[in-house]
Amino acid sequence: MSHVYCQECGFQNPESANYCSRCGALLVKDAPGEATQTFTPDEGDGSPEAVLEDLGVKGPALVVRSGGGRAGETFSAEAAETTIGRSPECGIFLDDVTVSRKHAVLTNANGTFRIEDQGSLNGTFVNRRRVEAAELEDGDELQIGKYRLTFLNR
Repeated sequence: MSHVYCQECGFQNPESANYCSRCGALLVKDAPGEATQTFTPDEGDGSPEAVLEDLGVKGPALVVRSGGGRAGETFSAEAAETTIGRSPECGIFLDDVTVSRKHAVLTNANGTFRIEDQGSLNGTFVNRRRVEAAELEDGDELQIGKYRLTFLNR
């Protein structure tokens, strides 16, 4: 049997109680919520210049290299600002608990691309280094949660 402790007097009450049996205070119960799982990136294959055949991509794009069974999926990066995260409202939707709801933002200012972490739990990595913000160049590897993506600007 589980118990709920009174925040006023510390008395141990049955889980089904709404008020403390000793002092009458309203019992606050933890509500189940959504959580983000922690994830530590591995070292990988050690070759940032992994083989990326010509995918027929025109213009800036992010290509999923691994993670979530989505290898080869391509996302356009031509917008001025593209959000990346677990929320379905994000421009790049990565549905996994290792990705925060609003994990990072990819910005395009006159052809210069930057990635900015949005306070995510697991961080954003560029070429295996954790960054708060970084300028991206063609071929850079991004890691967001368990997803590895390659930035192409061709």
